[in-house]
Amino acid sequence: MISSPIDEIKNRLDIVEVIGSYIKLQKAGANFRALCPFHSEKKPSFFISPARQIWHCFGCSIGGNIFDFIMRIEGVEFGDALRILAQRAGVELKKQDPKLKTERNRLYEICELTCRFFEKQLEMSSAGKEARQYLLDRRIKPDSLKEWRVGYAPDVWQGLSDFLTSRGYKKEEIEKAGLALTSEKGSFYDRFRGRIIFPIFDLNSQVIGFGGRVFKHKDKSEIAKYVNTPQTLLYDKSRVLYGLDKAKVEIRKKDSCILVEGYVDVIMSLQAGFSNVVATSGTALSPFQLKILKRYSNNLLTAFDMDVAGDSATKRGIEMAQSQGFNIKIITMPQGKDPADVISQSADDWQRMINQARSILQFYFETTFSRFDTQTPEGKREISKILLPVMKRIPNKIERAYWVQDLAKRLNVKEEVVEEELKNTKASETEISSLSVEEKPVLQQKSRKDILEERVTSLILREPKLLELIDDESLPYFSARFQTILTDLKEEKLSETDDFINYLFLKAEVEGEDIDCQAEIQTCLKEMRTLETKSKLDEISHEIKKAETEKQLERVNNLTREFNKLASKLLDR
Repeated sequence: MISSPIDEIKNRLDIVEVIGSYIKLQKAGANFRALCPFHSEKKPSFFISPARQIWHCFGCSIGGNIFDFIMRIEGVEFGDALRILAQRAGVELKKQDPKLKTERNRLYEICELTCRFFEKQLEMSSAGKEARQYLLDRRIKPDSLKEWRVGYAPDVWQGLSDFLTSRGYKKEEIEKAGLALTSEKGSFYDRFRGRIIFPIFDLNSQVIGFGGRVFKHKDKSEIAKYVNTPQTLLYDKSRVLYGLDKAKVEIRKKDSCILVEGYVDVIMSLQAGFSNVVATSGTALSPFQLKILKRYSNNLLTAFDMDVAGDSATKRGIEMAQSQGFNIKIITMPQGKDPADVISQSADDWQRMINQARSILQFYFETTFSRFDTQTPEGKREISKILLPVMKRIPNKIERAYWVQDLAKRLNVKEEVVEEELKNTKASETEISSLSVEEKPVLQQKSRKDILEERVTSLILREPKLLELIDDESLPYFSARFQTILTDLKEEKLSETDDFINYLFLKAEVEGEDIDCQAEIQTCLKEMRTLETKSKLDEISHEIKKAETEKQLERVNNLTREFNKLASKLLDR
C-alpha cells in the first residue's frame, strides 16, 4: 500500500525517463550513463540505476533519488521538487504542508492564473479578438494559439492587478512575479497593457514569465515593440530558452537544435513540423543557456543576423558556443526576413535553407573574403584580423590545421606564417568570460581510506561469497559504518532501502565489471593495513615527542621499540 504522495510519485515515475528529459543518456549494461550536468567533464561518470531508482556521479561524488536530482537541476527546495514531480506524475497534493508552500510556489500559482486571464482576454474581449485576428492573419493557426497559450493584456492600468488581488494575492506578490510596478508617486499599475502575450515556460511547461508584443500603434510615443518579465525568483532570461520544454525530445532525437530569435519564429516552426527549434527571445546566448543546450545536443543551427566584422552580442554568443565545443552552422536568411516570414510563405523554402546551412567557419570565411581584396596587404591583414580569433577557438587541432591550410592558400602565404600569427592571437574576451562564469565542479573530497572502504564493500556486495576475505584481523581496519554493513551482510539482515547501500550496489555494478574482484579486494585490504599501520606509527611518533618533552626516558624507550616493531612489519609487506 502506498503510504504517502512521495511514495506514490516514486511508484509512478521512472527515474530514467525523468532524468532523460534533462540530459542525454547512454545505455551501459543494466544501467544508464551520461555526462554529469553538475560539473564539467569529457568522459561520462554520471550513472543511473533503473533497478534501484537512484543516480550517482562518480566524478563529483553527488547522487540520490529522483527528488534529489530535481532539486539540484532546477535549483529548488524539496517542496518545489515535490510539486514539480507530483504534476508530472499526476499526483494530487491534497493536504499540502504549509511549510512546503514556498514563495516560489505562490509565484507559480500567480503566473498560471495570469496566463489563464490573458488567454480569456484573447478569446472574449473585443480588443483581444482583434489581436487574435492579427495573429491568424500572420498564419498562426488557432490550435497553435491554444497550444502555446497565447493571450492578450487589456489596455487598462490595473486590469490584471485587480483580478489577482480579488483572488487573494497581495500587491507585493504580484510585483515580485514581475506583473506590476509601483510608480515614484506610489500608484500601482500593470506591466503588460494592450499587448499580445506569449507565456514563457520552464522545462516542465510551467509558466514562469511573459513576453508582451504590440500589434498596433496608438501613437508615435509607443516605442517598445516587446516588454518582458524582469528577473524574478522564477524567471531569469539568461537561463531560459523559449520552446525548449516542447523541443527537448526532438532536439535529442535529431541531435541538433535550431536557434531563432522570436516567439513567433518558434510557434510557426513547430506548426510547420520543425520541432527542434527554440528562441533566445531577443537576447544574446548566455553560458547558462549553452550549458542547458549541451544536455541535449552539441549541434546548433542559428538563424541570427550575423556581422562577422562587428562586436555584436549575437556574435559574442556564437563565439562562446564555439569555444565550448558546439558544432555551429549558420542558416543564411533573406534580407529583412525572419524564419516566421519564410515559413508563412513556404515551409519547403525553410527546409532548403536549413539543408544549406554552412558551418561557422565556412560562413566566416566566405563572408570575410567577400568584403576585402586578397591581393593587397591591407586586405590580407583585415581578413586575418577577423578570421584568426575565430580559428583560435577551434578545440580540435586537426580541424584547426585544415582551416590554417585553407587560409594560407587563399591569402597566398605560407602555412608557417599563418601558424605563427595564430600563436600570437589572444583568446577573445568572450572566451575568457565564458570560462569565468561557468560553474565549477562540485567535488566532494574523500580520503584514501574512504575510497578503499567503499571499493572493498561494493565488490563484496557484487560477490557476497568474497565476504570470507574479511577476517577478525581486517574488520577493524574499517570505520564503524562499514563494519556495520559487512556484519549485517554476513548475518543476512542488510537493508537495501538504505540510500548509501543502494549507492554501493550501483558502484559495484559500474566499477566491478571485467575485473578480478577477489584480487582487487586483497590488494585494497593490503593497502588498508598499510594505512592503518602508518596511522599508528604517526600516533606513536607523536607520543614519543610528548614523552621526550616531559623527559620520560623509560616511556620513550618503550614507545621507540613499539615504533620499530611496527615499522619492520611495514617494510616486510
